[in-house]
Amino acid sequence: MRLVVGNALGKIFFPRAEVTRFPLRKIPAYVYSEGMTNLGNLEKLILTLSCPDQPGIVYAVTRVISENSGNIIQSQQFGDPETGLFFMRVELETPARKQIEDGIAAFAADFDATFQLDEMGRPLRTIIMVSKEGHCLTDLLYRQRYQELGIEVVAVVGNHPDLAPVAQFYGKPFLCIPVTPETKAEAEAQLLALVESEKVELVILARYMQILSDKLCETLVGNVINIHHSFLPSFKGARPYAQAHTRGVKLIGATAHYVTADLDEGPIIEQDVTRVTHRESTKDLVAQGQDVERRVLAQAVKWHTQHRVLLNGHRTVVFS
Repeated sequence: MRLVVGNALGKIFFPRAEVTRFPLRKIPAYVYSEGMTNLGNLEKLILTLSCPDQPGIVYAVTRVISENSGNIIQSQQFGDPETGLFFMRVELETPARKQIEDGIAAFAADFDATFQLDEMGRPLRTIIMVSKEGHCLTDLLYRQRYQELGIEVVAVVGNHPDLAPVAQFYGKPFLCIPVTPETKAEAEAQLLALVESEKVELVILARYMQILSDKLCETLVGNVINIHHSFLPSFKGARPYAQAHTRGVKLIGATAHYVTADLDEGPIIEQDVTRVTHRESTKDLVAQGQDVERRVLAQAVKWHTQHRVLLNGHRTVVFS
């Protein structure tokens, strides 16, 4: 059939359009509950997953989410051709968290996958460890109080009592655990007992000037972040600013990394630098470097608490 539009001068003929009818999508029941406007049962979650790269991973994940009335807000993935590993981070909302968690677990064994599903924005229970320098501690506590850094600081632990007033100013418990070669094992046992009793999820070494034992590093693997005051792998170990000054470098930096049994060799999360000249003394480098240390450590902690960092062997995948 044709549609006729015309007047006394003539007629214009238009072919009739063929209309394809699509079935209406069934709206999940939870949308209609309590007056069709209640979305209060929706949980916002973050799913992170890693496994050997293979076909069907994204399909399997998204199928589980969609079949349980989930809505994907953001999805990022990366396949590393060197390690053959696949990494994925998904932000989603759903009224059926347990069903999604069970569904992911069901196929995780087939894909040899490890995954984590957590509430978006949930602060991680955290211990901050310090020695005598307070710039990183002060910055973290300020950001936690005023900038919503995603940590719940259950305690500040120091091997010296110097920074107790800083912790007390921010209303945080301070525990002094002195460390000597003779008491190191006992001190670490006390720390582990605190981690277990307080259900601690993250330990931050905010210029904590003690080397953790291999056993402690293995126990807390992937959950301890250190700030090293140099641009690794340059100037490892003690007094890196003095080493940098001796070498006459034109850039100094800081590195936030996960702690491993190998000193200053853990997977790197974040780094930054600032320019210096021949005019700066070692003391000047220290002062400039502290600003970089604060920024780098805070950024690394933020990314970790947002589940943006996934371990990839000796490296990390950091989703922006």
